[in-house]
Amino acid sequence: MSGGTIDDAKGKVKEAAGDLTDDQHLKNEGKVDKGVGKIKDAVEDVADKVKETVKPQVARGADPREN
Repeated sequence: MSGGTIDDAKGKVKEAAGDLTDDQHLKNEGKVDKGVGKIKDAVEDVADKVKETVKPQVARGADPREN
């Protein structure tokens, strides 16, 4: 499980708990956690795409900084 997925799940739990207890602060924390999870997932996706692009260049001996 990625860090983003964990934050998203944690956020959903906090939001649900906030709904049950009528605690707006807890609901807001849950929304923030879910947002952080989405951002982490997006950053991980970008990092994976960069690795996919750079790895073949390095494998054939090219310096990826020259592009």
